[in-house]
Amino acid sequence: MNNSHTWVICAYGESEYLDACIQSLKKQTLQSKIICYSSTPLDSIKELCQRYDIPFYTKQGGGIGKDWNNAMSFVETKYATIAHQDDYYEPKYAEKVLGKMERNSDVLIGYSDYFEEKDGHKIPANTNLKIKTLMLKTMNLFSASHFWRNRVMAFGNPICCPAVTYNRENLKNFFFDEGMRVSLDWYAWYKISEYKGRFAYVADKLMCHRIHEESETSKTIADNTRSKEDLYMYQLFWPKWMAKLLMRQYVKSQNSNN
Repeated sequence: MNNSHTWVICAYGESEYLDACIQSLKKQTLQSKIICYSSTPLDSIKELCQRYDIPFYTKQGGGIGKDWNNAMSFVETKYATIAHQDDYYEPKYAEKVLGKMERNSDVLIGYSDYFEEKDGHKIPANTNLKIKTLMLKTMNLFSASHFWRNRVMAFGNPICCPAVTYNRENLKNFFFDEGMRVSLDWYAWYKISEYKGRFAYVADKLMCHRIHEESETSKTIADNTRSKEDLYMYQLFWPKWMAKLLMRQYVKSQNSNN
């Protein structure tokens, strides 16, 4: 048991995949504490937590950012991973990511590469995923350089947020933006990059991001929220004309989520 790490599952509404997410955490080769947070404390969520002996917490919600901040407020350990109810993890995620993080005391976040699944089938690595993997590897060349990280992130967000473990001791006073719906993870890496320290990357694909019509990612693509927020992110790195040019290319990548 790793007493310095907590999995905090963010559950919202009814999810047919929550049980599978929990099971993937229970099957980790390195066991950690597991808790569950929800701003929609449904009986179905509570019953699953009781079945697996997982402490359940709730607070008033108000968007993804607020829910993530609320979830993290119940964590007492040095390291924390926000597990999304629709996703699952390979058995060696905790062992490999925490192992990498503990090699250096200045690590801010640790994360692995990831793969995607749709309709129960693993999606072959498409152009979008291959580009993100290349970006992750490129960022890792100078993992402690704020300048280098931002140069890579200026072209898009390669880090999958459920694949990230946070070093809370090195991220004092960090909170997720509560106004964004989809690009808040990209914005989080932008803000975390301002801290002095390094990002720890494990090249193995140790997490699965499930794509389905009811996912928040799919919804925000459909109502154009993602495009608006991504354009805002590009404008943090580039002049407006360049941001719009890059945005045209980035919108194409959203097609892989449909």
